[in-house]
Amino acid sequence: MMNDVVVLSSAYLAPVCYYAQMLRYPHVVVKAYDHYIKQTYRNRCVIDSPSGELNLTIPVEKFESDKCLMKDVRISDHGNWRHLHWNALVSSYRHSPFFEYYADDFRPFYEKKWTFLFDFNEELCRLVCQLLDIPEIEARTSCYANLEEGLRVEGGVLPQTFSFDDLRHAITPKRSGDLGVGYTSVPYYQVFSLRHNFLPELSIVDLLFNMGPEGLLVLQKSYL
Repeated sequence: MMNDVVVLSSAYLAPVCYYAQMLRYPHVVVKAYDHYIKQTYRNRCVIDSPSGELNLTIPVEKFESDKCLMKDVRISDHGNWRHLHWNALVSSYRHSPFFEYYADDFRPFYEKKWTFLFDFNEELCRLVCQLLDIPEIEARTSCYANLEEGLRVEGGVLPQTFSFDDLRHAITPKRSGDLGVGYTSVPYYQVFSLRHNFLPELSIVDLLFNMGPEGLLVLQKSYL
């Protein structure tokens, strides 16, 4: 039996299953005060490309200590990553049905310099929710935990008493965790599917650029 609240990690253009959880649960908590972990979706997304899956990773500045809270992680300008990521999106999706329709929404994120990774991810997530017509934060409630022990939140409205499902370690690039009974990765049109068949759980932009507004139907079918 699912709970009222789901806890997720901050993620860079998270995979489809991440947004399926956001749509499924009445309340969503994105943790800003958990420790940053390398090789996760916190600073990585996976897109489709002519040669198959392509990882796009945002470089981050080195920490002063062994551990750093997600909210404090700073984006590095190393390697001209913004230019490389945007070019990768263009070359991979310029022939997809909806890339031109959404390109002007995403392009500014690769032209502006962002300081903190959490802020960058949060604004991208907000844009995706608007484009997919996932209910606004006020309707679904997005809050940020500020303690590792317990689930205190700042902002938003949660029930006075509630229990939660923590899926921070279930949605990772390394393995497919338990996403709840009934979850299915629903196939949809992908521009390179004739080359390498359907690739599940790519970044949400893959769903957007290929399916447009109908991407919402794909998310809804994930838990039928």
